[in-house]
Amino acid sequence: MEKLSREYTMVQEQLQSLAMQKEQFSERKEEYKEALKEVEAASGKIYLAVGGAIVEVGKEHAIKNIKEKQEVSDMRLGMIKKQNDDLVKKEQELRTEINSAIKSMKG
Repeated sequence: MEKLSREYTMVQEQLQSLAMQKEQFSERKEEYKEALKEVEAASGKIYLAVGGAIVEVGKEHAIKNIKEKQEVSDMRLGMIKKQNDDLVKKEQELRTEINSAIKSMKG
């Protein structure tokens, strides 16, 4: 019973961690969406942060860079969703096992 309880707690903690990661990547995705709109509408010089430096880049390069970052965020969000779905299933299984163990202790 103690092992099940520890495992259930670990799954809960992992779910919380994934929820925070999901929120972070969702926020980044929105930031990239806004940045893409700004860059597409821009008519002047465009600067891009590269490491610790800021460099002037062409508009197409900046758009390509933002779209690549969006794709990475989308991919990461998909991975987080799958991990979350797997953990929710595991949580439900553990809850069922714990409830069964409690019933057998009472009965």
